[in-house]
Amino acid sequence: MRAFASDNYAGVHPEVLAAIAQANTDHMVSYGADPWTARAEELLRVQFGATAQPWLVFNGTAANVLSIGALTRSWEAVITPDSSHLHVDEAAAPERMAGVKLLTVPTEDGRLAPEQLAPLLARQGDEHAPQARVVSIANATELGTVYSLAQTRALADAAHEHGLLLHVDGSRLANAAVALGASLAEVTVEAGADVLSLGFTKNGAMGVEAVVFLHEPPPAGFAWLRKQHAQLSSKMRFMAAQVVALLEGDLWARSAAHANAMAALLAAEVSGIPGVRVSRPVQANAVFAVLPRDVADEVRARFPFYTWDERTGEVRWMCCWDTTEEDVHSFTGALRDACSATAG
Repeated sequence: MRAFASDNYAGVHPEVLAAIAQANTDHMVSYGADPWTARAEELLRVQFGATAQPWLVFNGTAANVLSIGALTRSWEAVITPDSSHLHVDEAAAPERMAGVKLLTVPTEDGRLAPEQLAPLLARQGDEHAPQARVVSIANATELGTVYSLAQTRALADAAHEHGLLLHVDGSRLANAAVALGASLAEVTVEAGADVLSLGFTKNGAMGVEAVVFLHEPPPAGFAWLRKQHAQLSSKMRFMAAQVVALLEGDLWARSAAHANAMAALLAAEVSGIPGVRVSRPVQANAVFAVLPRDVADEVRARFPFYTWDERTGEVRWMCCWDTTEEDVHSFTGALRDACSATAG
């Protein structure tokens, strides 16, 4: 199967598998007290600065929940776009596990603007209202857009001006950084972000993410918080080995650049098909389009993908580290044939 449904559909990069196999020798101390974890943490500090405090976890939901949970108390809230993964696709985990209220903001393209914070801060200090504490954004966003360095900095400055912290959901941070021609640090810590959920799984890992406190040490008790959320791996070396494989060289950037390039190719090819309209800017590895529902249903039987908006028929196509040009050509050929048959 070749799919455009999600970058989670892709397999594990061979270089990551090789690193896991290399870690699979002899006995090592458990729960992260091993050389692989030490090396992974060192590489994360190389990326984000000597003051960065990284913590490995199993998945993105945990990274997001732990990030905001560590920074908030039960009467506090998180401001986030209404299209954010945190709000739409975490099965209410932030509310259930972190115990915080999400204050959602409508956006046109998934990006939150500084001026949108003020209306949600009118009741700061009012004991009858939840108190905003964190602003959470994703880069790249759920709608495939990328925050520029200036946009992230402006949002961070606005948040800090009001005593708030900026959290970045970076499940596709590598794609955003490559799209901007920037380093991972430039799109986060140097742009003013305070804490990061750093994704590896969508970029070729088997299954590992990281919570990275970018400026300050984590709040007291974070080690216990990670343990309570069932995110402390006994055989941490195999998670850490994946991080080492992606960060020790340029694999993280190569994988993301390839996925972005395949999305650009896909957008260019489908734009010439009658009946298919690319509906959003293509800035990372996602392509959104509107096409006839019967065409979508016919083609997805061979190339799985998701309908994003049932009302409009908008769909989302994701490209991955292992998407090939042949995949794109075959997919667009199937779309062209289906559209021609429908028109005929």
